Amino acid sequence: MALNVDDVRTLFEQYGSMAYSGEPVSQLEHALQSGALAEQEGASEELVAAAFLHDLGHLLNQQGETPTARGIDDVHQYFVLPFLRPVLPDSVLEPIRLHVDAKRYLCASDRTYFDRLSADSKRSLQLQGGVFDEEGVEAFLLKPFAQDAVRLRRWDDLAKEKDRVTPDVEHFLEIVQRVMDRHGDAVA
Repeated sequence: MALNVDDVRTLFEQYGSMAYSGEPVSQLEHALQSGALAEQEGASEELVAAAFLHDLGHLLNQQGETPTARGIDDVHQYFVLPFLRPVLPDSVLEPIRLHVDAKRYLCASDRTYFDRLSADSKRSLQLQGGVFDEEGVEAFLLKPFAQDAVRLRRWDDLAKEKDRVTPDVEHFLEIVQRVMDRHGDAVA
């Protein structure tokens, strides 16, 4: 079943108030902050949509708050893809799919990155396969949209600030709708 904008709105209305795994923000606040950071950097609407939607899989694959503390990787980056693939282009889907691997890449390529991760991000890193080795780094960099995934990952890491002012959910849903409309026109 493909998600439409109303479905996304409903997911955030129903589950957006859930804590974002030990951070001082909710799932919705994290999504809004991620989208806002992408916009502030002048990212394309496709990448802004990816930033806003990148953790939607947490809301679809309900594992409770902070599943990593119980040793659970909810594979949110993959879980959401079948719901979005029919309505969004790869320029949105691939950064979402790769944002976890981008963390693994950044830990391998930036000596200071791991130390800046939150406790939950460090726990999830181990559940998600750990830091890439040299071969993993090279394979990641060859993937289409890898650099967009790295940009998304950096916004993801910063989008955990209590009481940060952002545009509202409707602002980002309008962007998602425009991207969906362009994608529908392109495949029609």
